[in-house]
Amino acid sequence: MPYFLAVYTMTRADLAKFRAMPKADQDAVDAKGVPEWKEWDKRHAAAIVNQGGMVGKTTRIARDGTIAPASNDFCGYVIVEAENAEAAARLFADHPHINTFPGDGVDIMPFLTGPDL
Repeated sequence: MPYFLAVYTMTRADLAKFRAMPKADQDAVDAKGVPEWKEWDKRHAAAIVNQGGMVGKTTRIARDGTIAPASNDFCGYVIVEAENAEAAARLFADHPHINTFPGDGVDIMPFLTGPDL
């Protein structure tokens, strides 16, 4: 079966709104979402081929060699195995990234080469 890169996305506006919430409210989201995420991982363990992870701020090197802070909506990833892109996307329908946390979506992309697992 083919492999798919699933990229967790979060808009800067959604992240800012989450960070503007009182700490207790942020903690409540975490207290609900972290166990849900672990349960999602267990339910889909057979499809997860690389757990990936969450990532922080972006630094970009441009074609001209300039290195500078940059921004994008990418906040993490996981690699899954599925029959096709639609089946891979369906794995994330109930994912806490988009149902509990302020995630914007999960982008699904087939690997054209690799990955080396």
